[in-house]
Amino acid sequence: MAQPTMLYAVLIFAGTYVVLAIGRLPGFRVDRTGAAIIGATLMVAFNVLTIPEAIEAVDTSTIILLFGMMIVVANLRLSRFFALVTEWVVRRAHKPLILLASIVAVSGVFSAFFVNDTMCLVLTPLVLDITTHLRRNPVPYLLAVAMASNIGSVATITGNPQNMLIGSFSGIHYRSFAAALAPVALAGLLVVVGLIALIYRREFLTSAPRVEIEPPPVRVHRALAWKSTLVSAAMIVFFFAGWPVAKVALVAGAVLLVTRRVKPERIYAEIDWSLLVLFIGLFIVVRGVEKTSLSSDLFAMASRLRLEQPGVMSAFAAVLSNVVSNVPAVLVFRPFIPHLPNPQHAWLTLAMSSTLAGNLTVLGSVANLIVIERARHRVRIGFWEYARVGIPVTVLTIAIGVYWLR
Repeated sequence: MAQPTMLYAVLIFAGTYVVLAIGRLPGFRVDRTGAAIIGATLMVAFNVLTIPEAIEAVDTSTIILLFGMMIVVANLRLSRFFALVTEWVVRRAHKPLILLASIVAVSGVFSAFFVNDTMCLVLTPLVLDITTHLRRNPVPYLLAVAMASNIGSVATITGNPQNMLIGSFSGIHYRSFAAALAPVALAGLLVVVGLIALIYRREFLTSAPRVEIEPPPVRVHRALAWKSTLVSAAMIVFFFAGWPVAKVALVAGAVLLVTRRVKPERIYAEIDWSLLVLFIGLFIVVRGVEKTSLSSDLFAMASRLRLEQPGVMSAFAAVLSNVVSNVPAVLVFRPFIPHLPNPQHAWLTLAMSSTLAGNLTVLGSVANLIVIERARHRVRIGFWEYARVGIPVTVLTIAIGVYWLR
């Protein structure tokens, strides 16, 4: 690559990631997705990549997997399946500590198989209604929703977008991925319950009378709920059976689109199109910089810093994930992980640490922001209110992950 073109590639990459870190382009209405689109376009405009090379840079398996999962989750949400299950669980939680554990279990388990942001959208208003009805402090329960969704999503490839990327890049079997990281997720959920109960001990460890919880009734679309549940269960079975994950998710989504009851526009409205475009743009931006000497420089630096060690990799991934977000962070590691002594182990370490790092601050993951924004009209959770739980949760869960993967 010619010297000027190499310089353009590095500048475009750096500029794109600066906007990703800030969240917007100062003085302009350009968000993270817009930055990815602009960065990808500039890579082509300055001849860093040809248009065929840019198209080839997009990992279609990841896009297909994410798209298929979005359709499946959209059907589950529209049927009110998640809300129904959550209502059934919390109706049986008669004390504050049991309610906390129930919320953590529901958020964590469902986030393991479906994109974690969905559980935050569903659980936040329900938790607000329940805690208001009981005249209890909603903050610890809302923190439980966000943190458990992040931790639960560690367990499988389909738990969150960055795991989908890693599953596609690494070729790790769905079952092998779950066997390696599900124990970390389970331990992390126990940590969340324990730390929240300890930090908010007045809420949980003082004597509290038995209470009967009556969540608001959930109106369920029964036919859609049965259909989407059966298709989702079959999809998960095929995942564990070793079928191609992207193919299974796409077929499941296609089956659910064959319906006489739900307008397709309602499904399309649930799909996060901007996230899909963000992925496509970042694939192209990263491929552009891979053509420069920067990727080899990064590999040389990784060798010196011993990033093959789980503790070192986890520390770097955690910091970078909180600077530019999880998905862009994973893409930064993509060029040199295949060259490490044990790439599969490195990919699992990256999946664990980049996801668990989302609990560090309120800005660490989209799931956190969803909870904060959806609860804002009734309760305010500030940066430090979140951090006093998020920091110890992140440190302890990543330490558990590093120990497990050592």
